[in-house]
Amino acid sequence: MTTLLIKNAHIVTMDDKRTEIPNGGIFIRDGIIERVGKEAELPQEADEVLDLKDHVVLPGLVNTHHHFYQTLTRAVPAAQDANLFNWLKTLYPIWAKIQPDDIFTSTQTALAELALSGCTTASDHLYLYPNASKLDDEIEAALQLGLRLQASRGSMSLGESKGGLPPDSVVDSEDAILKDSQRLIEKYHNANHGAMTQIVLAPCSPFSVTTDLMKQSAKLAREYGVHLHTHLAETEDEEQFCLEKFGHRPVSYMQEVDWVGDDVWFAHAVYVNDEEIKVFAKHNCGVAHCPTSNMRLASGIAPIKEYRKAGVPIGLGVDGSASNDGSHLLAEVRNAMLVSRVKEGITGYSLSNDPNRKLMTAREALYLGTRGGADVLGRKDIGSLEVGKCADFFAVNLNRLEFTGMHDPVSAIVFGQPVRVDYTVVHGKFIVKAGQLVTVDEGKIIERHNKAARRLLS
Repeated sequence: MTTLLIKNAHIVTMDDKRTEIPNGGIFIRDGIIERVGKEAELPQEADEVLDLKDHVVLPGLVNTHHHFYQTLTRAVPAAQDANLFNWLKTLYPIWAKIQPDDIFTSTQTALAELALSGCTTASDHLYLYPNASKLDDEIEAALQLGLRLQASRGSMSLGESKGGLPPDSVVDSEDAILKDSQRLIEKYHNANHGAMTQIVLAPCSPFSVTTDLMKQSAKLAREYGVHLHTHLAETEDEEQFCLEKFGHRPVSYMQEVDWVGDDVWFAHAVYVNDEEIKVFAKHNCGVAHCPTSNMRLASGIAPIKEYRKAGVPIGLGVDGSASNDGSHLLAEVRNAMLVSRVKEGITGYSLSNDPNRKLMTAREALYLGTRGGADVLGRKDIGSLEVGKCADFFAVNLNRLEFTGMHDPVSAIVFGQPVRVDYTVVHGKFIVKAGQLVTVDEGKIIERHNKAARRLLS
């Protein structure tokens, strides 16, 4: 057995009471939280003791939507100023050149960035597999780096020749997709408490997969008890596509193909009406809110206040690093808070007109990034610092220039400019220590990644 004692920190538990413990600590045994409380209440000896004076300690951030491979195509000149559909058409031919080693390299790059931003669990949506690439390449890379991974077996089966958006060169047959999905579940999915790897079935979007694949994927996922994920209602173009192709708005189409339930979550969900929000709430469908990507591609602002009021589970996602150009989840927490306030301003909201209506707070945004994300992924073993849960957390030292003059230690890390975190711990093991990655060589990742990225655009 191994034990770890964190002491002398400001602990933000994110439990049901939103308990915060100044001068608090956490006692961890074999990767599981055994005690949380005031320092004097905890055991004083452990295999390793870490004094985190001046640090805020929070549950590890949970990233509910990403495309790791897109770190290879950030800030591509031809795609910098395009909306979603044109952005995709520009990048599809480049992504068709990706090799298996590129999947491994880009995964480690994205996860390293995420770890340095306080993320401990990440859901990735890999939906194209050119040149014999496999989801296995991503899973292996994640296991080496040490973050929890919700590996989504994405897919595209509706090419241009069949009325879809992607070129035929990056789509696959439905039989091959379903066969590989079953293989991955049986080989890698772990439903146990503290699982490091879980498989998700994730046809890419209504405009890149067939109706039959959506239905068959839902059937297969429920046979094995795994979750379902897809992009939905990200843009007005998608809404028009669904009406013309399927005769349904996006949410209605999800109902038609049996894609509603507490085992389903959707990325973006920007263009939904009040009745569709009620559908999400009734069936407990989750939403991965990706504010930076939605701003980057001018897609719009998701109705997060309405989702929260209706009781829809909401988490945060950095989205693909070619529509965000970064993988900093703490920055996503900040942008979620800020864009919600922008939306209030656009709708004419004024605190002076209605004092009972309040703006999203820093702590509410942090909740979306922790407990909210865990709820969306269906993980009850992460998301808060409570006895029996996994010892996943991050710590930020407030004794630095960026936080001078900040009078609230918790809000400081949201209102302030996003920083590299000082510690990230997954299942009691350090991934980031004193601001440095400890499970991989950052310099070697940078060198390997830049070489692969240059090759794709050559």
